[in-house]
Amino acid sequence: MIYAIPCVNGKLCMHFGHCQEFVMVDADNTTKKIIGTKNIVPPAHEPGVLPRWLHEQGANVIIAGGMGTQAQSLFQQNGISVVTGVESGFPEDLVNDYMQNTLKAGSNTCDH
Repeated sequence: MIYAIPCVNGKLCMHFGHCQEFVMVDADNTTKKIIGTKNIVPPAHEPGVLPRWLHEQGANVIIAGGMGTQAQSLFQQNGISVVTGVESGFPEDLVNDYMQNTLKAGSNTCDH
């Protein structure tokens, strides 16, 4: 599984469309171990671009603080699960929490 985490200064960015980079975390969900990570700079933020681009990068799940409903729909259309309402944290910690079913997701911090 590949998890896409939108980041600013090495931590989860509260709105995925405003991130400096995505940390792509490759993990084995069977063993619950992280295999590796890579940081990639996204293309310019325009409606519909990031869901397609992250699909091309192999993302299966995106973990975000906030994301608009249209973006969530586009991610789902591209076969990517969406988790929103997550508090800021380090990408590897967030993925480990997700795999252990302890990731705390609250209200979506985006209102559009």
